[in-house]
Amino acid sequence: MALEREQSIVPGNLAEARPAPVKRNENLDRAADETLVDQLVQRFRRRIEERILKPGGKLPSIRLLAEREGVSRFTVVEAYDRLVGQGLIESKRGSGFFVRERTLAPAKPLAVPEHQTMDTVWLLRNLFRDVGGPHHMPGTGTFPPEWLDAELIAHALRAYARGDGTSLLRYGTPYGYEPLREQLTIKLAELEIQAAPQQILTTTGVTQALTLVARQLAQPGDVVFVDDPGWFVLFAALNAQGLRVIGVPHTHDGPDLAELKRLAELHKPKLYVINSVLHNPTGHSLSAAKAFQILRLAEQFDFHIVEDDVYCDFHPGSHIQPATRLASLDQLKRVIYLGSFSKTLAANLRVGFIAAEVGLAASLVDQKMLLSLTSPEIGERVVHKVLSEGHYRKHVERLRHKLEGRRAATLKALEGVGVKFPNLAPCGMFLWGDLGVDSLQVTNAGLDENFVFAPGSLFSPTQAPSTWMRFNAATSGHPQMLRFLAQSIEQAARG
Repeated sequence: MALEREQSIVPGNLAEARPAPVKRNENLDRAADETLVDQLVQRFRRRIEERILKPGGKLPSIRLLAEREGVSRFTVVEAYDRLVGQGLIESKRGSGFFVRERTLAPAKPLAVPEHQTMDTVWLLRNLFRDVGGPHHMPGTGTFPPEWLDAELIAHALRAYARGDGTSLLRYGTPYGYEPLREQLTIKLAELEIQAAPQQILTTTGVTQALTLVARQLAQPGDVVFVDDPGWFVLFAALNAQGLRVIGVPHTHDGPDLAELKRLAELHKPKLYVINSVLHNPTGHSLSAAKAFQILRLAEQFDFHIVEDDVYCDFHPGSHIQPATRLASLDQLKRVIYLGSFSKTLAANLRVGFIAAEVGLAASLVDQKMLLSLTSPEIGERVVHKVLSEGHYRKHVERLRHKLEGRRAATLKALEGVGVKFPNLAPCGMFLWGDLGVDSLQVTNAGLDENFVFAPGSLFSPTQAPSTWMRFNAATSGHPQMLRFLAQSIEQAARG
């Protein structure tokens, strides 16, 4: 089965690993000053340093690479010998050449459980590469820049610049810009979450918010539950703090409650981080029935719930898909609510927030000061201006309408190249599709063609092989990408 095949991107079982494909758009230049050997060496060195070729990944055989590049086997042998001499690859008798495991130890080793393999760095690095624009990034979690309103941000910045400018010269307040926090109480009230300004602190995005909560409520070695599938950056961030990350199976309307109870009895978690509305990566939302049961289990086993609602504003309403927020039921007693404007306004603003019980909010502010003193007030003032002048609601409505139109077209195009969507969510940014083959194989080949995919294995804390893949409905309709995807699925199916 395709799920059981090890790919070159995954360390381990090296003798069974498949050779990584050659990057076709890096043709050897016969007229260059560099020799063909030097060009091959530099190509593989660059791909290893950029983690496109990962430790344990198998290189093409000497014969295969010579045929593909139109060079002699002696040229390939010399290039491989140099890479071996530089400590970048190693030769295994009877098996071939493999990327060598790096032995450099981190400055401060982290207590990571042995059964966990956190490896998101390669995708994060490639998400920030210039690969030809957003339509070469079907795996990204943001909208194309042209979808957003740059003038809206520029207008707010110009208004801020016309002031006396003294706020630019000092730290912000530890809780965050107070007028913004007051405005956030209005936004939360619309979601039926009652919160006073002293219950809200601003952060530099949801990632920092999660870090603060974990630092405050958990110690190294403690267990934190996450959705499986769920947000891959969260897994790695929690692991970096020495926490034990355990996945709770996620269904079309929330977690598997029987498994959540069993795992809670067994592991006694400190936190459960859940994406309740427009879940990443499946797009589903939490039902009211399951929300009540989750709160009961949290009380029974005494753990906090961290509700990540970063996709809050993309939800079109209960007439399309029912959605229940745990914070609206619990009113911030045991639930800690997280939000952000990075998805809707601009990723570069990095403005997020936490809403929590008053005493916990004060403790989180202390953690924030230890981690970063305060958060940048410029972005917070920009967000406040957009919210307070009433522009935000109209902007989000336009964005949501555009997404709904593009989503249908993208779904049809992906189905046309062989991707299946069982239990498809009716709305949201993400399409969670089944390729029918190991999605890591497609992802690895895609990087060679400057397409950045998001394979299903990354969305599980175990990183087990998966046929699933997350697609961004706004960036996954590029004809060239679709042709490549169809070819890759067909090739992988043939083995």
